[in-house]
Amino acid sequence: MRLTGKIATVIVAGLAVIAMTSMASAKDKKVDGRTLFREHCKVCHGPDSPNGEYTPMTLIQDQWEDFFDNNYVNTHKDVVDAKHGNKKVTDVITPEMLKKIKKFAVDHAADSEHPMTCG
Repeated sequence: MRLTGKIATVIVAGLAVIAMTSMASAKDKKVDGRTLFREHCKVCHGPDSPNGEYTPMTLIQDQWEDFFDNNYVNTHKDVVDAKHGNKKVTDVITPEMLKKIKKFAVDHAADSEHPMTCG
């Protein structure tokens, strides 16, 4: 009986770990590029910002591609994110997050089929 109880405990613990991992993955997938743009970009690039106002419509698709592929790291490597523990922006925004932000900006650029701001 004791062995059965231990096995059941191990199984329940394993299922709990799997459930928590699945929930974390689902949460990460729900955050889209628009939300990330609002949370991480618009903070410093809103209306009347000394850093310039940027929305997806600010640039055309090729310009956004060029920015993310060639300029993002250089222009943001020393920028500190006060909302996220004063860490560098390039440390806060993971490659996966940056990919979503880039996709949102490119997909809604001035020359896209669905240009938009991030609201």
